[in-house]
Amino acid sequence: MTTRQLRLLRAASATSVATLLAAVSHTVAGGAAPHPLLILAVAALLMPPAALLVGIRPSLTRLTATVLVSQAVFHSVFQALGAPTADAAVLGHAHHLDLASLGPVAAVSAPDALMVAAHVLAAVLTTALLWRGESVVRRVATWVLARLRLAVVSAPAAHRAPARPIVVRPFAATDAVLRPLSRRGPPLNA
Repeated sequence: MTTRQLRLLRAASATSVATLLAAVSHTVAGGAAPHPLLILAVAALLMPPAALLVGIRPSLTRLTATVLVSQAVFHSVFQALGAPTADAAVLGHAHHLDLASLGPVAAVSAPDALMVAAHVLAAVLTTALLWRGESVVRRVATWVLARLRLAVVSAPAAHRAPARPIVVRPFAATDAVLRPLSRRGPPLNA
């Protein structure tokens, strides 16, 4: 995996986990449940700036900054859109931006202490999950590769020679000549 791919993978995991946990914490703290399309859109929009923030090498401070920015942007976008909820399904087909199709709009006030605490808790949980998660994935991958190498090395190098076939003496023509011919059986009706 190249460094660019690793950076984008870290950014995608950071923004998706941070946005999902931000939505959960927002809902647990008493806010309206966000629409899944809003969660997906915010995670996708935050990936390029997160790729810049995450960097090439793992850093706890850069990861924490990425998670905090993701949490803040999610809450700001959620508040700016008027909290479209997931209670109603997306209806119809439209070629223009209609936020009403995302669901009913609920009034959103300034975040209270419970909301801020829930977002901070979600940020801490996300940072811990992502910081330890990469090392856990690496350890599991190393273990699996070691098991695969062990399985390849322990295979026998050469195949056994197959057992010799049992040779049955073929029927000799002389045996047929030496045996008497039996003509026993029912009489033929001619």
